[in-house]
Amino acid sequence: MTTQKPGWVSCAQDLAMINQSAKRLCMNPPLKKIKHTAGLLFSGGQDSATCLAWALETFDRVETIGFEYGQRHDVEMTCRMDVRRSVQNEFPQWAEKLGEDHVINLAGLGQISETSLTRDVEIGFHANGLPTTFVPGRNLIFLNYAAALGWRRGFTHLVAGMCEADFSGYPDCRMETLEAQMKAISLGLGRPYSLHTPLMHLSKSGAWTLAKNLGGDRLVEIIRTKTHTCYKGVHDKLHDWGYGCGGCPACELRANGWTEFSSRAA
Repeated sequence: MTTQKPGWVSCAQDLAMINQSAKRLCMNPPLKKIKHTAGLLFSGGQDSATCLAWALETFDRVETIGFEYGQRHDVEMTCRMDVRRSVQNEFPQWAEKLGEDHVINLAGLGQISETSLTRDVEIGFHANGLPTTFVPGRNLIFLNYAAALGWRRGFTHLVAGMCEADFSGYPDCRMETLEAQMKAISLGLGRPYSLHTPLMHLSKSGAWTLAKNLGGDRLVEIIRTKTHTCYKGVHDKLHDWGYGCGGCPACELRANGWTEFSSRAA
């Protein structure tokens, strides 16, 4: 008879953990408040800013995690700090929950990626139908590093803005991909990790609505004027929906979502 070592995950525990993780991935907001710390994948875009508010409303403490990977739109690294400061200033009840910010250097990812997000090349589509903005393995790598940071910092809850509704067809945004990744992370680190994706089944219009429900017009205005979404890194013109070139897929999704949200709110 083999004695199981403390901290190791048995097959039965593994199955229970994955079932629980899948339920969390499927769950739509609002979640009940959770007395734990969460690590938020925080780029400074609309989706991660909305997830920041959701996480601050849900958890006792939230630490933010950014990634520098040679992205063409590296202005987001500045915007993310503007969003953090604005949320702290406008929402005192959340400010006390906002913990440390971490920035992880993943320059190697940019070096091996021939994509429209990591090279100054035209945005288009590959022969397989995937957009050239797809950075292979990006979300998988982000989750691995976030979980490794959590292992040191003591958190096992991760929050991220992946979405299966309004997205560009990236395979690493699909629920089945994320479930498999979280299973591997939990097994590899010897403790059960949970991924929370509050935007998974929301359109861009729905993301704006969630922001309004979480923080009212103040939060919507922070997201509209402080975040960055444009793939080309254009951040010198403020549209009704925010900053951007207005023509890349990310800008079009955000603009269309704003139009729908605004028409419903009128």
